[in-house]
Amino acid sequence: MPETPKKKIIGLSKPVFIAFLLVLLALSIVSLLGGAIGRAIVGDVGLPDWVIVDQPHPELPAEAIAHVGSIPITNTMLAAWISMAVLGIFFFLATRKMKLIPGRLQATAESIINYLYGFCTDIAGEKHGRRFFPLMATIFLFVITNAWMNLIPGYGSILIGGEHGFVHLFRGANTDINFPLVLALVSFVMVEYWGLKTIGIFHYLGKFFNFKKFFFGWKQVFKGKLKDGIVNILMGMIDIFIGLIELLSEFIRILSFTFRLFGNMTGGEILLISMLFLAPFIVAVPFYVLEIFVGYIQALIFAGLTLVFAFMAVTPHEVEAEGSDH
Repeated sequence: MPETPKKKIIGLSKPVFIAFLLVLLALSIVSLLGGAIGRAIVGDVGLPDWVIVDQPHPELPAEAIAHVGSIPITNTMLAAWISMAVLGIFFFLATRKMKLIPGRLQATAESIINYLYGFCTDIAGEKHGRRFFPLMATIFLFVITNAWMNLIPGYGSILIGGEHGFVHLFRGANTDINFPLVLALVSFVMVEYWGLKTIGIFHYLGKFFNFKKFFFGWKQVFKGKLKDGIVNILMGMIDIFIGLIELLSEFIRILSFTFRLFGNMTGGEILLISMLFLAPFIVAVPFYVLEIFVGYIQALIFAGLTLVFAFMAVTPHEVEAEGSDH
C-alpha cells in the first residue's frame, strides 16, 4: 500500500513549522521586552546587554575615523570605498572568464547590465541611450550598493575609538550630504556638456538667453510697424523671463538631486535605528524590507532623472516645442 504523503504547511513539515512558530514567538517576546516600549511597560526583566539597543543619537555630519596629514578620513568615505571595491570585485569575477553559456555570476552581471541598458534606450533611444549609459549605470550602481550595504546587519554598529570618543566605523555614503552633492554636480556638468556639444554653444544657450523676439520687435517699431513691434517686444520679454527661469531651474536641480537622496536615505536610517531601539529584531524586519525597496527607488530616480535631463539637453528646442504642441 503506497505511503500517504505527509501534509506540509507553506512547504514545511508540521514539526518544522511548529518549531518555526515557536522561534518566531520567542523572538517577538524578546523583541518587545528588550525594546524601549516593553521596558517602559514591564520594566527591566534582566535580558543580556547585547539584546538591548541603546537610545540612538543620530549625527548628521560624517565622523572622522582617521587622518592622512590634515585630511580627515570619514566613516562615509570608507563605506564609499568599500562599495566601489565590492562593485569592482563583483564585475571582475563575473567577467574574467566570459562564456557563451554563462554561469550564475556572469548571468547576474549580464542581467543587471541588460536591465540598465534597456532602461536607457527605452527613454533616450538607441543612439543617445548608449551614450548616456555609462554615467547612468555608474550612478545607479553606486547609490544602490551604498544603500544596500548599509542594511547589512552589524554594518553600522561597529565602533572604534576616535578623537571625541567612540564613532561608527562604517556609515552609508548616501547619508553624508557631500556624496549626493558630488553626484548631483557630476550629473549637472555632464548634462550641460552633452547639451553644449550636441546642439552647439549658441543654440544651447539660446534656450536660456532668448532675445530674438525682443530685438525683432524693436526693429519693427523703428520700421514703423508699431502694433506688431509692441506685440513682439512684449512676447520677447516673456521669452526672456522664461529663459531666465529655465536657467535658474538648471542650478536648482543640483539642490533637488542632493537633498532628495540625502533626505530619503538619512530619514530611512533614522527610522531603522529608532525601530530597533523601540522593539529590536522582529518588529524592525518590515522596515528593513522597506529600506531595500527605498534604496532601489532612490538609485533609479537619481539615475533616471539624470538620463531624462541629458536627453532633454541634446534635443533641439524646436523639437521640444513641437512635442509640447502635440
